[in-house]
Formats: sequence, C-alpha cells, structure tokens
Amino acid sequence: MVKQLTVISGKGGTGKTTFTSSFAALAENAVIADCDVDAADMHLILQPEIFEIHDFYGLDVATIDKELCTDCGICVSSCRFAAIGSGKVVDVYKCEGCGVCEYVCPANAVSMIAKKAGEYYCSNTRFGPLVHAKLGAGEEASGKLVSDVRRRASELAEQSGKDLIIIDGPPGTGCAVIAAITGADMVLVVTEPTKSGIHDLERVVQVARHFRIPVAVCINKRDINDRLSVSIGEYCKINYIPVIGMLPYDNIVIEAMVEGRSVVEYSGGKFSEGIRSVWGKLENLLVQEKEGLVELL
Repeated sequence: MVKQLTVISGKGGTGKTTFTSSFAALAENAVIADCDVDAADMHLILQPEIFEIHDFYGLDVATIDKELCTDCGICVSSCRFAAIGSGKVVDVYKCEGCGVCEYVCPANAVSMIAKKAGEYYCSNTRFGPLVHAKLGAGEEASGKLVSDVRRRASELAEQSGKDLIIIDGPPGTGCAVIAAITGADMVLVVTEPTKSGIHDLERVVQVARHFRIPVAVCINKRDINDRLSVSIGEYCKINYIPVIGMLPYDNIVIEAMVEGRSVVEYSGGKFSEGIRSVWGKLENLLVQEKEGLVELL
C-alpha cells in the first residue's frame, strides 16, 4: 500500500518546501506532489522535465447568448456579485459560478460553461516523478486542483511501483489544506518560533486532528526566539504531539535554493544532518499504524 506524507505549515515562509525537497532527495522510492498550487515553487529546486500536461477546469462561468437575450435585466438584478454588465457581457473574474442567472432567465439565454483555470503537470526529476500545478491568477477551486494533483500522483505511484507519496502542502487551514491532508497517513507541520507561527500551528493541528490524521511537528529557525521555541515544545507536550526536529536558522538554505538544489544535496553540515534526522524519524513513524503514533515517541 502506498503511504502518503503531507508537509504543511500554518503560515508561509516557515521552510516547508525546504524540508519537502530534501525529503524527496532522501526518499528511495517516492512520488513527489507539489500541492501548493497557488504559489508552487518545488519546480525551482527539482528542475522537472514535463512529459504530461492536463488542463484544469474550476468553477463554471456564465455566458449569455445575445441572440436569445431580451434585455429584461432579471439576470443583472439577481446577480449578487455584479458580474453581468452592460452589453450582455459577463465579467468572468467576478462570476462565482452559482448559476442563479441561468435559473432566472426567462428566455433561456444564459448557460454555464467550463472555464480553464490552470494546468497540472507530470514530470521527471532527478528524485523521481513529480506532479505539480499552476492555478491561474485570481482563480478559485484550489482545493479541487490539489485533489487532481494528488489523484494523479497516486496513479503514478501505482504504475511505477512507488511506495510513498511526499506532498508539499499549501500554508493555512483552508480548502486547499484540507484537500492536501485528507486520507494522508501522516502530517508533518513545519513551524517557527514567532507569534503568528504558534497561532497558525495550533489552527493547522486542529484541522489535522479533526480528520484523525497523526501529526508530528518540526520547529525550524528555533534560535530566532528561544522563549517561543520552548512555548511550542510545551504546547506539543500538552497535546501529545511529537516534536521530531528543532533546527537553527541557517543561511545554507538560501544558498542551496539559489543553486537550485535541496539542502541535503548542497551541504553536509549541521542543518543538513538535522533534516536527515527528521527524515529518519518520519520513516519510522510511517511504518507504524495510525493508532500507535502518539505512543511511539
């Protein structure tokens, strides 16, 4: 059975992709999925060679047949998003795809059509297959695109005999995060010792636990605020969450990204060894049953 590990963070900038790209380098038989579809950046490190492109269609949008339209104005007054303007033109950036205009039109002049909202790709990388995506600017339904990326990653894993999918999840706690963690075998939350880091850590842990997914935490940049790092550790202890890594701030991360390489490829220093230690603990956790994860550490 293919295991799935999702790496998330309550907020952006904690180092989530830094860890995920290094895990991809360390894993021996994995498919990588970049599910941060609003701001995908895994490709900058893995330098993929695309072999498959799929169009992504999000919400339907309204279109008006000007030949059938009687200019009664019912659709205009019924649209709470003010998406229908003069000249029987629909603003596709305002249209939310609710379909009210189609429902109320007495002349059947309005219909809902599929609108391309982005693309997702299958690629080869030096670490194995990568499924990644690009959502169009201002587009909705990021959670649906995340689900498409995960589905295709699962198919590739089955086809190529991989035993693990490593998912770089989006930040926050919204629909895209829910789509990235649902059904995963484990969630690793990468956090940082800042006020917003702690606040968002608590929120994202609540989301993962709502879906009964085992959680582990890694504190990145722990030395930027020792007091808050201790607070995170205390929170995790009280809530029976294993802290499997505490890594210092290190400029090596930036240097590695500039070179388009993962940290463990670029350097064998302390930060790299810290990531290797976290990966080793994750591998041990992933072979356990979900019910035994809390007791393991």
